[in-house]
Amino acid sequence: MSDESTASADLIPGAAGVPGGPGGQRRDAFGAGDSGDTSGFGGLVTPVPILSSTARPFGDADADAVYDALERAFPQLGDAVERVVVDRGELTVHVRRESLVAVGQTLRDDPDLRFELLSSLSGVDYPDDVTGRRLHSVAHLTSMTHRRRVRVEVSVTDADPTVPSLTSVWPTADWHERETYDMFGIVYTGHPGLTRIMMPDDWIGHPQRKDYPLGGIPVDYKGATIPPPDERRSYS
Repeated sequence: MSDESTASADLIPGAAGVPGGPGGQRRDAFGAGDSGDTSGFGGLVTPVPILSSTARPFGDADADAVYDALERAFPQLGDAVERVVVDRGELTVHVRRESLVAVGQTLRDDPDLRFELLSSLSGVDYPDDVTGRRLHSVAHLTSMTHRRRVRVEVSVTDADPTVPSLTSVWPTADWHERETYDMFGIVYTGHPGLTRIMMPDDWIGHPQRKDYPLGGIPVDYKGATIPPPDERRSYS
């Protein structure tokens, strides 16, 4: 194995305490599982998520400054936030959905925070989420005043996929929420016009959910026909 390929994966110590040794497993950098992986690494191990907050202080000056300011500006923060994670220099605040708009308003308006820009809002589907809330709505916020970023995340169940709309705080959330609704089925309550933005209005299902079938329709492209995904090359 080349040095480059070794560096791209973590080796879990085996019985002898030697990384990759007898009894050890390879945890690939891609984190894939049950997918017919084509990365070239066999026996991938998906790490179990740890649902706890990063210890304070975070050890990151911007993350500490943002969260300290948020605690001062939002006294009910302990009830509004489930956990706070700082990883690879990125601050993620997991907010309870009933507090999302109020926390967002504070992040935008407080002079020590000033997250004026919602740069993106998207969805994520974790079918094996240990909390049972597989659908996550993730907003990426930017403070142009203080040159900082923060991620605000809300998780909901498939049975009750409703999240308050952030359009009243950041109007740019409008089309982002429409796309997330279209692709993941997260319903943004209070949105001014929550309709599909990419798929036809009568389309059944939400294509970026992990359990959405790969089937599709053939596409004509410059004289050739591209078959649906489930009829293309098999990688298993």
